[in-house]
Amino acid sequence: MKFIVHKNNYNKNTKDLMFEKIAFFGRSKFCMKKINYFFGILVTSISINSIQAQDLHFSQVYETPLFLSPANTGFFNGYTRAIVNYKSQWAAMNNAFQTTAISIDGGLFRSKKHPAFLGLGLTFFNDKAGSANLGKTTIQLNVSGLVKLAKRSELSAGVAFGSAASNANFNQLTYASQFNGNSIDPTIVSGEIPYRQFTTIDVAAGLAYEYSKSASDQDHDDISSIKFAIGAFHLNKPIQEFGAGSAYVLPVRYVFSLTSNFDLVDTKFTITPTIIYQSQASMNQLLIGSYLKFRMSSGTKVTGKYTQNAIGAGLFFRKNDAIVAKFIFDKGDYSIGLAYDFNVSGYSRVSNSFGGPEISLRYNKLASSLSNSKRELK
Repeated sequence: MKFIVHKNNYNKNTKDLMFEKIAFFGRSKFCMKKINYFFGILVTSISINSIQAQDLHFSQVYETPLFLSPANTGFFNGYTRAIVNYKSQWAAMNNAFQTTAISIDGGLFRSKKHPAFLGLGLTFFNDKAGSANLGKTTIQLNVSGLVKLAKRSELSAGVAFGSAASNANFNQLTYASQFNGNSIDPTIVSGEIPYRQFTTIDVAAGLAYEYSKSASDQDHDDISSIKFAIGAFHLNKPIQEFGAGSAYVLPVRYVFSLTSNFDLVDTKFTITPTIIYQSQASMNQLLIGSYLKFRMSSGTKVTGKYTQNAIGAGLFFRKNDAIVAKFIFDKGDYSIGLAYDFNVSGYSRVSNSFGGPEISLRYNKLASSLSNSKRELK
């Protein structure tokens, strides 16, 4: 993942400058650790006081739809969807990013008789990292409106709003002013101004459009779909008040996503070409790749429903950051996904190219019922 490291010899007069320079993907994180001598904080191989920030960051983009755009709320083949994600990133720095996300969403008043319906969802996100365990917890309510433009196309607009609480144990930090001539002595008074915990309001919005079609056979359906989505997060640009009088505002993060599903006709294989582009302030991120899935069971008819089980592997590339290997197993309404980031950025000299693992668990009511899904929901 692309990130910013700012080099500043830290003292109490530069605190505001450091916070103003937090610029990447909005999740205000201190990546701080104790090191020898007069260097206070080390995040990458650069040994100077550093602060880094990033926003929500998962490699399994198909398992984080509500974090790509609020318009994805209720926008799926099924009635109810629940997803749990966990990611550990950059364990080599000894205080790895620990990230957990939970989302649940579904459609209201959804039926073949009505061309429009509502989507409702709830998201929870928590992460922490660094010697100070700097963490952020966000809870948001998602609401969307979806309309069927035609038999094969659908449009959605959504919003999300909620609160974000930031906190840390700043007593765990050490500073250059605590250097006693031989090493950092945490018993020496640093003279630094205490930081504060704070809570802000966060607002997001988005649009999504999907075109899909299916070809029915005696024992299975071949489905093709492509979805374009746009998400804009932190629209209200909340102020990050780690210190009294801080004027740093969280920049808006834009996400442009293209996700797809193509069942290869007369085969048991599926591909999912994907492009995700994110931009925030002067930073940007590009992720491209695809799964290749093998449909192990795509033609068993049980009580009028076509069930589908599949296993797949994926290879994705995040520009200037990582190669991501993925595995997914779908069994009816349930799915489990695994991913691992292999660093190819400059940080690989520290991490030995090991970025970190990620796991996801998903439940999608009616996802396995392709015939019912097509008849009732499309």
